[in-house]
Amino acid sequence: METSGARLTPEQARSALADTEHVRASAAALSATPWPNWFFITLTLYVAALPIVYGGVVADSDWLLPGSAWMGIMVAITAVYGALFAVAARAWRDRTGVALRLDVLPKRATVPLMVGLPVLLVGAAFAFRVTGRPVWLIAASLIGAAVSVGFHLAFVRLHRKTA
Repeated sequence: METSGARLTPEQARSALADTEHVRASAAALSATPWPNWFFITLTLYVAALPIVYGGVVADSDWLLPGSAWMGIMVAITAVYGALFAVAARAWRDRTGVALRLDVLPKRATVPLMVGLPVLLVGAAFAFRVTGRPVWLIAASLIGAAVSVGFHLAFVRLHRKTA
């Protein structure tokens, strides 16, 4: 608030502080906005494919494809995902002027995701290796996709609530 050298009244000072807090909350909401829909779909497909591909990589013997083919698929989908992640982050930064940040998201949601999702995706592959039953991979794939959709919807709700 421009005062031209005049002193602010207590009400004007409180109003200026409230405006500052509103700007800070808006910036946090912008940086927590969900990914573009095309990247959300890419992320969900990647999370759904990862347990099956990783299961093929760690299988005792060739399962559906040779082990080297599974490894090639793993490297390829990870490279494509990484490249699309960079494109999505740059597009978001160019469009909004705000870099994508995970630190503004609620810790009660992101910490279990950061711990639980890798355990689910990798653990299913090892359960498959031990038992030889692909149901572990299919279940992890479906659960991972559901978690991706759920977090996307939670981020949409978070953005709408703070915007």
